[in-house]
Amino acid sequence: MVEGMREKPSRTAQHVALFRALESARGQPRLFTDPYAAASLPPSHRLVVAAARLPAAGPRLARRVERLIDRRWPGGPRASAVARTRLIDDLVTDALAAGARQLVLLGAGYDSRAYRLLAVRAGADPAAAGRGREAVDVYEVDHPATQARKRRLVERRVPAAARGHVRFVAADLLRVGAADVLLAAGLRPDAPAVVVWEGVTNYLDAASVDATLTGLAGALAPGSRVVFTYVDRRALDGTGTFSGVDEWAGTVRAAGEPFTFGLVPDELPGYLAARGLALTLDRSTRDAADRYLTPLGRGGEPAAPFYRVAQAEVVSRPAAAAATAETAVAAAPTRERATEAVPSAGQG
Repeated sequence: MVEGMREKPSRTAQHVALFRALESARGQPRLFTDPYAAASLPPSHRLVVAAARLPAAGPRLARRVERLIDRRWPGGPRASAVARTRLIDDLVTDALAAGARQLVLLGAGYDSRAYRLLAVRAGADPAAAGRGREAVDVYEVDHPATQARKRRLVERRVPAAARGHVRFVAADLLRVGAADVLLAAGLRPDAPAVVVWEGVTNYLDAASVDATLTGLAGALAPGSRVVFTYVDRRALDGTGTFSGVDEWAGTVRAAGEPFTFGLVPDELPGYLAARGLALTLDRSTRDAADRYLTPLGRGGEPAAPFYRVAQAEVVSRPAAAAATAETAVAAAPTRERATEAVPSAGQG
């Protein structure tokens, strides 16, 4: 099953939200602050996070919970999740600094970047225009059932004025193409965008990943960036040796969300080139942990070398896709029309 694209709550998505909430409960310095992660958790998990925030015993309790998680899942899903979160945060911020003014959260799940990243939310501030900050249009794409839960959380926690830049695009991406629904929702194919596809590909099949990447390359403006996570295929087929992979794979399988797809890092540049994309970054979550956790004295926290974050840039657009994109530019709905057709978080 796909994280963030299913009828029932995803257990793996809730695990990642717990890991982000625990990281956010740490004192400074920490990798990030996600004030919304705990709201998506079941009551028992929220209680743990609330206790971790207590001034006295809270930090010790949080570290104890993290150590228990790391012992139970020695493959390192917790540290991998928080390290990849920070890495992707930085990649999104870099893309926006380079000129992208559209952010797509594909299979968004409980992702809160639209509301917590300064580079994204600053443009949503009504006073931002006076400070020369240009708004960022955010498209959160997810399964209708999952998105309904997410919207309720957002509407309870985020003021209406701080979410007017977000369009919720309800779609079952196992049945319809991501590029098609984005263009229909008002995404501008003539303006650069950054797409985040986090925690999803490892639950799909090869055809679905191929179709999504090819479709994005055909719909997005050249220079747009696609950030996605994937599992090293050698960890799945047994041709590589990775510590902790069996325990991690067993956990997600027991949750009904087994790993079903992977890529080989050495083959990734050619794989992407065949789909109109150029690889610009490929890092394991162990690499990310070394970059972000080690300077904080946390280099011993286990993170997976087989779980990876990649970034690719759109370099070409097939002729047929280019014609479709040009038509979409001409027919692109205004923000008001798009918001009416595709309900946004800003509506009541």
